[in-house]
Amino acid sequence: MSFARDAATHAYYDARAGEYDEWYEGEGRFAGRERPGWADEVARLEAIVSALPPARTLDVACGTGFLTRHLRGLAVGLDQSPAMVATAQQRLADGVALVGDALALPFADGAFDRVLTGHFYGHLVPEERAAFLAEARRVARELVVIDSAPRAGKPDEGWEERILNDSSRHRVFKRFLTAPQLLQELGGDGEALLDGAWFCAVRATVR
Repeated sequence: MSFARDAATHAYYDARAGEYDEWYEGEGRFAGRERPGWADEVARLEAIVSALPPARTLDVACGTGFLTRHLRGLAVGLDQSPAMVATAQQRLADGVALVGDALALPFADGAFDRVLTGHFYGHLVPEERAAFLAEARRVARELVVIDSAPRAGKPDEGWEERILNDSSRHRVFKRFLTAPQLLQELGGDGEALLDGAWFCAVRATVR
């Protein structure tokens, strides 16, 4: 079973583009949720991305560019959703956003200094993880991964139902990861940038 190349996944994220940032910003369906410390950790993620040294960075599965816009240096966003890419491009005054396949990156070997991905790696099933990491290693020497931390009372991985503002229902695969777990899976020298209650972030040199 796949996630990244599943047609239903593509339809879900394209439909979600106009409301995606409500998740980060605590608006819409998320306005009434109890998420203690959430806003502070979102601000920390933005600060972490802003603090990365300027570089040629490819943001894989960039979504609306919510985090991409904080990158310094050349920023290229890639996403399978045309609606997400359109929003991201509006935010990247000095960069570019493109529609493309995250598991078969349309770039030459070594085209970037860094690959960044936020809330994508934790959605991938095992075969897709391997494909993504191989592609990330091919195009860059550094990998920054941002994802969701484990939650009390929730399984560490499984298929979840997601409901959009139009009440449509969708199914996605989701894993919740700690920073040490991420570093181990990436298999390179690295550091934890955040190991919080809501998010984790790591920076690794990949080989």
